[in-house]
Amino acid sequence: MRRAERLFQIIQILRRARGPVTADAIAAELETSKRSVYRDIAALMDQRTPIRGEAGVGYVLDAGFDMPPLMLTTDEIEAAVLGAQWVARRADPALARAARDLIAKIQAAVPERLRPFVLEPASGTPPVWNAAPDGLDLAQTRAAIHGGRKIVLDYSDEQGRTSRRTVWPVIVGYMDTVRILIAWCELRGDFRSFRTDRVVGAEFLDDRYPERPATLRSRWHHSMEARSASRSTTGGSRRTGTAP
Repeated sequence: MRRAERLFQIIQILRRARGPVTADAIAAELETSKRSVYRDIAALMDQRTPIRGEAGVGYVLDAGFDMPPLMLTTDEIEAAVLGAQWVARRADPALARAARDLIAKIQAAVPERLRPFVLEPASGTPPVWNAAPDGLDLAQTRAAIHGGRKIVLDYSDEQGRTSRRTVWPVIVGYMDTVRILIAWCELRGDFRSFRTDRVVGAEFLDDRYPERPATLRSRWHHSMEARSASRSTTGGSRRTGTAP
């Protein structure tokens, strides 16, 4: 790896980290020596890159630092195009259109020598067959998630029985042929999964639920971790299904 590319990768490692990153961790990811990392960090600091470090703790890149947006490696281009292909074929129409636009922007933005990695990628996703239609406007659902607003669902279970649920939406999961809305269900007092193809009606409310969206998402993550730990402890393999 050339030194210029290594300097760029160090910034990327620090940028994506949620806390301090040690020189050992950086050296392991870049497959280089810790001494080289120390020299590279010093060079970045000399170039006024806002990196802070503390012995025994690690390095942090200060918030607000930005780099030219087109400094992409070939692997990053392939990853972005592969992800955008998957979204374009499996997501709702608004996200699928955005994914196609993203590929076009990457193609227009990268240097000529890198365009084959966009136009003729070495990786690809298969077409989707028998995708279930959504009974829920997912663009509005994503807006409700970001805004912390409630949704009222008329939901049909596997036996065709319909119930009305007021939910606090957490996240939309995109599977190969179906989409899943994860939400806190006021009726059940717990998190539930709702297949969007089983939604027969939806009302998007202006009412906000009494938590910050980030707090609700954190509660859901903790709930999933607790369930996973419980299954590991008991040795069970029971799968959590969609909302009863």
